[in-house]
Amino acid sequence: MKFGYTIIYVPSVEASLGYFNRAFGLETKFLHESGDYGELNTGETTLAFASSGLGSTNLPGGFVSAHDSKKPLGVEIALVTADVAKAHRSALSSGGTEISAPTQKPWGQVVSYVRAPDGTLIELCTPVGT
Repeated sequence: MKFGYTIIYVPSVEASLGYFNRAFGLETKFLHESGDYGELNTGETTLAFASSGLGSTNLPGGFVSAHDSKKPLGVEIALVTADVAKAHRSALSSGGTEISAPTQKPWGQVVSYVRAPDGTLIELCTPVGT
């Protein structure tokens, strides 16, 4: 078994890809011509976005939309970087919302939290052990 990808259901796949392009320099790897599905070039594990409409098709019982929730969902994606403060500023200037400013954790890792315009909770962090 191998973890292959994470898909986040969002109102606009193109807008979510654009936010991650601008805020973190992650390039779009694929965007389906329908606009219902897209992927970022994030390394071995793919971060993907699918339209809320596709989510409704895939999950006929419904789902909790991150963008509709006043509080972040209890799941996050983590982006590892050597400069959390810089990534945090870029996330905010690109339209994200601050959840918590960069903080050094007792184990030495620097961590911050932002929320993307589509509601996705993002942890920005240095590698563990640095």
